[in-house]
Amino acid sequence: MSAAPKVTALRGGDVSLAAAADAFLATPRTANPNTHRAYASAIDRVTTLLGRDRPLTEVTDTEIGSALTELWGRCAPATWNRNRAAVTSWLTWCQTKKHNGSGDAERRNENADEIRAVAKTTIQRLLSRRDIPLRERTLWRMLYEKAARAAEILALNVEDLDLDE
Repeated sequence: MSAAPKVTALRGGDVSLAAAADAFLATPRTANPNTHRAYASAIDRVTTLLGRDRPLTEVTDTEIGSALTELWGRCAPATWNRNRAAVTSWLTWCQTKKHNGSGDAERRNENADEIRAVAKTTIQRLLSRRDIPLRERTLWRMLYEKAARAAEILALNVEDLDLDE
């Protein structure tokens, strides 16, 4: 097994955006191939937009925020947050290496998905109740077992049902 490559800390104020990005992407924090691919994609797009040969110390927070907005401002909040997090992680790493840039872009709120499947035990309890009409119990069973939309089930004709099954 070969030894992991050593990453030397970036020094000096004339480090380009490309060099800073390459050094960050070589760190163990991006060793996972999926993380590396996602971070590299976001960081490469930002550095290309800002100028890969520009010194990192010349890039302002406002420019970072503008670049993020230009690249992902119209995207879904999850996309914005994912790319913002990658760029922010890179810039935070650069700061610990005595470089400038933190990004002037706030995290956006995501809409939480409140739709949850009903537990099978709950459905079974409902289906075993005798006080609920057969029609409703059949509807609930079909909705649950077929994962169909209510409109699809309600559009069925009784003749379409396979009563033997």
